[in-house]
Amino acid sequence: MSLKIRTERLELIAETAELGKAEVSGRASLAEALDADVPEDWPPENVRDVVELFATKLHREPELAGWLNWYWLHVEPATGRRTLIGSGGFTSPPVDGVVAIGYSVLPRHQRKGYATEAVHALTAWAFSHQEVKRIIAETLPDNAPSIRVLARNGFRRVPGASEPGHARFALDSA
Repeated sequence: MSLKIRTERLELIAETAELGKAEVSGRASLAEALDADVPEDWPPENVRDVVELFATKLHREPELAGWLNWYWLHVEPATGRRTLIGSGGFTSPPVDGVVAIGYSVLPRHQRKGYATEAVHALTAWAFSHQEVKRIIAETLPDNAPSIRVLARNGFRRVPGASEPGHARFALDSA
């Protein structure tokens, strides 16, 4: 399976052990490794605590690439210039046919449809693996932008959130 996904406006690149090490080393190292501009406010606030965790996991188990984080690069059509705008992916390989997806976009790139586009591509990638039967996501019930991303990708609300005060959504394979 490919560790790069191309959409209309984005290139998604699966984090590998090498990319994780570059990200932990700092923005300049990550920019060089991705061959892309990495904004000063990288990583998004809500994923800062997992940067080292994913890098460590991928160092120990390189076969997890694709089942953890993906970097989302916006590709400027006129120039081909690539800018890191967000990230997202899965928390692990499938367990009993289920994977959990999460995502984040830097504030200045929000509300432009990038998350919807990337989540669509990532769900297609996950479902290309026969063992994946369901993708779940959890968000706060008042996080309207995240809920819209999920709804636009066919997710529906289901019971069973892992944390009190969260809402769970699911998408089943066809």
